[in-house]
Amino acid sequence: MNIADRIQQLRKAKGISQEELADKIGVSRQAVSKWESEQTTPDVEKVLLLSDFFDVTTDYLLKGIEPAPGETPPAREKPDARIFSITGTAFNCMGLILAAMVWYEEQTATATAVGLILYVIGCMIYGIGMTVSDPVTKPQAKRSFWSINIWVLSFLPMSLVYNILAGGRYTAPYPIPVGSMAFYGLFWIVYIGAGTAAELLIHRKREK
Repeated sequence: MNIADRIQQLRKAKGISQEELADKIGVSRQAVSKWESEQTTPDVEKVLLLSDFFDVTTDYLLKGIEPAPGETPPAREKPDARIFSITGTAFNCMGLILAAMVWYEEQTATATAVGLILYVIGCMIYGIGMTVSDPVTKPQAKRSFWSINIWVLSFLPMSLVYNILAGGRYTAPYPIPVGSMAFYGLFWIVYIGAGTAAELLIHRKREK
């Protein structure tokens, strides 16, 4: 029995599909299929993730070496990274929404400051989570966090740049149409284009 057979055996013993395993490890279903059909082998990082997910040793996955009698893989006690991803995203979204609300009411630089402070808190929560959480849960947490936050985190700074270049309210946390509507439209083209490119990059990285 080789590593391909062991991955397939462990997956079936856990009662999950290739797609479900791929989602847990942070790769595409095609990658898992290639592992199990011996077309490719998982790299070191993925072997570690598989080991944690299946609660087996890396020696067993790579060489088929069973643990010594009475020896079992250490239980995972680290928190789920997805909790930190969701919490960090919530703070970032709250920062953007509150910044827009404060600006609408008061139109002061405080609005942008509030948004940026909550951005920092949200990103710190996410960063801490990626450090202390269970490695098995990290790939999905990273993918979920960035697929949303590339839009949220880029909006406020890009709006500030637009407002400065357009000669409008410099500290507004969202783009305010001033002068040429073509320039205002260009902001949205750049914002949507950059966000879409980042999304495609995340998807392509997962396929590897």
